[in-house]
Amino acid sequence: MSSTANHQKKILVVDDALIIRKMIIDLAKECGWEIAGEAKDGQEACEIYSNQKPDLVTMDMVMPNMNGLEALKKIRGIDPNARIIMISAVNQKDKLMESIEAGASDFIVKPFDKTRLKALLGKILSE
Repeated sequence: MSSTANHQKKILVVDDALIIRKMIIDLAKECGWEIAGEAKDGQEACEIYSNQKPDLVTMDMVMPNMNGLEALKKIRGIDPNARIIMISAVNQKDKLMESIEAGASDFIVKPFDKTRLKALLGKILSE
């Protein structure tokens, strides 16, 4: 049995709120996905992405140092095929549309339902 056949999907979780990171990490682990890392800002996210090359990134929009949109653009510069789901508050829909135009795979709005997030992660990871 080859290791490629059993490739476990890796997710990088990026959010400045520890509680959101923990919730997404717990959900991903429940689904059998591996955590490539977690970051509290876009700058950390770019560094971890470069080293780990995860299969998927969940990226908050508003963070210190480097926001999600800037990090999305930088990661897409490193890897044009990067799959990134943007996470945002309800009042940031214009920024979410800008992130889709910049190459985000999809987005979800906070507060989000775990079932919906699980379905979205599964959909993007299976593409």
